[in-house]
Amino acid sequence: MTYVVTDNCIKCKYMDCVEVCPVDCFYEGENMLVIHPDECIDCGVCEPECPAEAIKPDTEPSLETWLKVNADYARSWPNITQKKDAPSDAKDWDGVSGKFEAHFSASPGAGD
Repeated sequence: MTYVVTDNCIKCKYMDCVEVCPVDCFYEGENMLVIHPDECIDCGVCEPECPAEAIKPDTEPSLETWLKVNADYARSWPNITQKKDAPSDAKDWDGVSGKFEAHFSASPGAGD
């Protein structure tokens, strides 16, 4: 098992999870974070820290696509270990459906 970041992170990009991760397995894209599944130790401390509830265990149904998204982008996006400010409009995007299709960016973020 590993944890994965799902589409509700897109354009919310809260980083509370980054601060609590003991193994620094988060990677930063332009408008979301992902977890490297081979680095995640399945401790679960990140899941309750996400205000957008975008982090889920990969054992939940229908998360195969998100496991692949996390694995693929963790290979090319920079590692992030320090919390940054969320976008000013993050609360407006929390819970909006269809964000992956309409707003996902494959561009990397700045990282640390």
